[in-house]
Amino acid sequence: MAPRLEIVIVGAGLSGLAAAVQCALSGHSVTVLEGAKELAEIGAGLQLTPNATRLLQKWGIYDNIQGTCEPRTCTVYSYKGTVLAHEDDFNKNCRRKYDNAPFADCHRVDLQRALVDRAEDLGVHVVLGSRVVGIEFPEDHQKETANGIQNGQPSTTSPKPKITLATKQNLTADLIVAADGLWSTCRSILLNRIDAPQPTGDLAYRIVLELDQIPKSNTKLRDMVQQPGMRFWIGPDSHAVAYSMRGGTMLNLVLLVPDDLDEGVAKVEGNLEEMRALFQGWDPVLTSLLTHVPTVSKWKLMHRSPLPSWTHPSSRLVLIGDACHPMLPYLAQGANSSIEDGAVLGALLSPSINPGFKNETDLKAVLALFESLRKKRGERIARMTFEQRRDFHMRDGKEQVERDEVFRAWREGAGGKEGESFPSRWTCPVVQPWLYGYDAFREVEEAVGRV
Repeated sequence: MAPRLEIVIVGAGLSGLAAAVQCALSGHSVTVLEGAKELAEIGAGLQLTPNATRLLQKWGIYDNIQGTCEPRTCTVYSYKGTVLAHEDDFNKNCRRKYDNAPFADCHRVDLQRALVDRAEDLGVHVVLGSRVVGIEFPEDHQKETANGIQNGQPSTTSPKPKITLATKQNLTADLIVAADGLWSTCRSILLNRIDAPQPTGDLAYRIVLELDQIPKSNTKLRDMVQQPGMRFWIGPDSHAVAYSMRGGTMLNLVLLVPDDLDEGVAKVEGNLEEMRALFQGWDPVLTSLLTHVPTVSKWKLMHRSPLPSWTHPSSRLVLIGDACHPMLPYLAQGANSSIEDGAVLGALLSPSINPGFKNETDLKAVLALFESLRKKRGERIARMTFEQRRDFHMRDGKEQVERDEVFRAWREGAGGKEGESFPSRWTCPVVQPWLYGYDAFREVEEAVGRV
């Protein structure tokens, strides 16, 4: 008989729900524990790239995400409004290059709800208001492993860990998947010490602007919302990105600027006049948009150093998503790579995909293979987000002039040096195929074939 594990996933974010869907499809009993009491509209817009949408298509989820917008254009402007890079038919080009997997913009909660619906259809139990405060790994595990004896019999598996919730409820699992995000409790449990995220030096003003908040007389701005496109404005120490969602009735606008929040403050309500002052003198299209913003929040952008391992020595706990490889949002890969994590982990736990997985005694090998497939890519993308920040946040001067010359050469068809990255990795012919062309299931099948 195919093995059926009791899998507990900590966190109902995108990585946790993606893992839940694929683990359920792989035949396991899955429970998702989420500390929040409801799935609220937190985080606003989200950009889904083909490396994730091909998975959502495979799972039957993509078409159920409310109001997705596939941007028809991708444009990079200087902060003064000069076009540095532009691509028409961006939506069609992505589908053509990546096996009909789209690039799509949506509201985070719409994707989250579509994932929850699919997971629950597959029998996954999503339990809200269930905050994990502790995980206990039996102290005698190491002794059993060393002696290979338990009650006079050979020990083939380690004891199951015990999960403790804030409600004092306890439960056990064959495998715990820690998908509890940037502020992961499970990460600190794995390391056996408090491990807080570190500031990057940047913060984000996150804005959702509804079409009705723009006067009907301002047809230019209303057309920006209704005709989906992706727009970047790049300037000294800062940049802005805007894109449509919910069927062109809403604009997501994110302003990335130097961090001025106090230490220990992760999110506050933003001051509109302060925000607008930071972009004084920028492209009038952007500053005009900002005049219509009714409220804004400020989010400190955090990161973490790479971990030596994502897996507990017992092979009963593994970290995925932002718990182990958080990223700056400058390539929109935090969510997308987290969905990849869930797909790869769940696929490796499928005996039909991975014949080497026969029962829970194979967890050590499965998690080792998972980490070997995912760790290098996740950490490389995280490093690349800092590189994108550098190229988008140049102050006026020699480096900025050289960067804009690279933009000009590509725009006029001259291209760059062989293997040279384009300053905007969103459309870079070197970086984009590596990011967007990644197929999690093909990766697993090839890796399993090599074992």
